[in-house]
Amino acid sequence: MKVVFMGTPDFAVPTLNAIIDAGHEVLCVVAQPDKPKGRGKKLVSPPTIQRARELGLPTKQPRAVRRGPFVEWMKNCDADVAIVIAYGRILVSDLLNAPKLGCINVHASLLPKYRGAAPIHWAIINGESKTGVCTMQMDEGMDTGDVLLRRETTISNTETTAELWDKLASMGAALLVETLDNLKDIAPTPQDHTQATHAPLIQKSLGQIQWNQSAQDVHNLIRGCVSWPVAHCLFRNNVLKIWKSSICELNSTELPGTVVQLKPFPVIATGDGTLQLLEIQLPGKKRCDASALVNGFQLKLGEILTSVQ
Repeated sequence: MKVVFMGTPDFAVPTLNAIIDAGHEVLCVVAQPDKPKGRGKKLVSPPTIQRARELGLPTKQPRAVRRGPFVEWMKNCDADVAIVIAYGRILVSDLLNAPKLGCINVHASLLPKYRGAAPIHWAIINGESKTGVCTMQMDEGMDTGDVLLRRETTISNTETTAELWDKLASMGAALLVETLDNLKDIAPTPQDHTQATHAPLIQKSLGQIQWNQSAQDVHNLIRGCVSWPVAHCLFRNNVLKIWKSSICELNSTELPGTVVQLKPFPVIATGDGTLQLLEIQLPGKKRCDASALVNGFQLKLGEILTSVQ
């Protein structure tokens, strides 16, 4: 097939590779414009554009996708299908209808659950035990189109957003190739819109730990925010980032946020249960074993980690 590939982050790269390996002709790789990064604010191309250049594929990074040159190009490029995966823009009907077979989206959830920009993060933050990927025939709604194929996978109680991201990226790539191979024989399944849930963009404030929540909820937040913004609280008025934790069997009646055990790792009381800190980071320091709070900073029993106000 002649394919226009529309995707921006590294999550989309395995699907681009899979399309090439399956023998499809990629007419162009489309992504969002370059963005400034780092202290020098140097413009950096999205991962899909970098990969396209390595493959020698044409690229486009339009600033306007509702009207103008890009829309006209799409109408005239003679594409069989457009593959959209984490592109980051809403597509208007002119774009959706431009390819002969329309636009197919790869979405990292079991639709209609977790429609929106951050389905992987929210599945972990909300403590889901399973998730998956879907291919979907796109319409003008937000992830509301008919589902073509889906695949499920389990989420372990230790799995992080970063780990699940990589797993679902690989699953999505394989499912998309399977979808293209069998497109004429697949009967699209309408979504049950009454069961829809949403996964909005992650805001920095989401990473603020509330110790009066349960140990499981705090642990889920830490796993879900490990890529960004990283779950955090205050330790002696310094922001303490918590990268890794585990549920502890120790019972405590202390106030939420109180340090109730020091070794082998610090254990913190929550609103329900206790949580063991395994990997942390203080301002200006590298990520390290959480025992550094005891050995290097003389953390004491009874100290209280507070929530960021």
